[in-house]
Amino acid sequence: MDSSVHFDLRGSVLLITLDSPDQFPRLTRAVLRELLSRFENIPADSAVRAAVITGTPQSFAAGADLAEVSALTPVEALRFSALGQSLMRAIECCPKPVIAAIRGYCLGGGFDLAMACHMRIAGDDARFGHPGGSLGIMTGWGGTARLPRIVGPARAIELLTSGRIIDAAEAHAWLLISRVVPPAEVLAVAIDFAQQTMR
Repeated sequence: MDSSVHFDLRGSVLLITLDSPDQFPRLTRAVLRELLSRFENIPADSAVRAAVITGTPQSFAAGADLAEVSALTPVEALRFSALGQSLMRAIECCPKPVIAAIRGYCLGGGFDLAMACHMRIAGDDARFGHPGGSLGIMTGWGGTARLPRIVGPARAIELLTSGRIIDAAEAHAWLLISRVVPPAEVLAVAIDFAQQTMR
C-alpha cells in the first residue's frame, strides 16, 4: 500500500500530511527522503515559520512498512536506519516550532516521529506504542533515547519491551502529549498553536 506526503502552506505554517489509501501511512524510504529534504530546507525558508505534522483520522503514522523492511539487505537496512535517524534529528533540531497533530494510532516509527517533534497535540482517540518490542524488533530511529527523556526510564522500558499500547489520557498523564482535544479539533488546535508561537 503506497504512502505519500503532502505539503500545504497555511499562512506561515507548513502543514505536512502523511497519507495512504488504507488510512494507515507508513514511513517508507521514499516518504522519509521527502520529509528529510523538506526539513533540511525549512531553516532557510523565510515563508515557513512553523510546521505541523499530521496523518489521517485513523493514524498519525503506523511506522515503517514491514514488507519493505523485510526485503532489505543488511547494508540497505543500515542505510534505512540512518535515514530515519537523520530525519528525526532534523526535526528535533529544527530552529522553527514543529508540532505533531495526532489522531488515531501513533505506533513504532510513527511514535518516533511524534517524539522528535517539539510538541504533541492529540485527539482523545489517539493510541501510542512500540508494538515491535513484543516481536523482538527495536526501533533504530532514536525512540530508545527520546522516550526515556520524556516519560522516564521505567515507563520507557515498559513501552519498548512489552508492546503495550496506551491511550491519550495515559499519554497525557505521562507528559508524552501536551493537550488532549476531540479528534475533529486536533488539526485546528495544532495550527492555531503554531501561529501563536510565531507572534
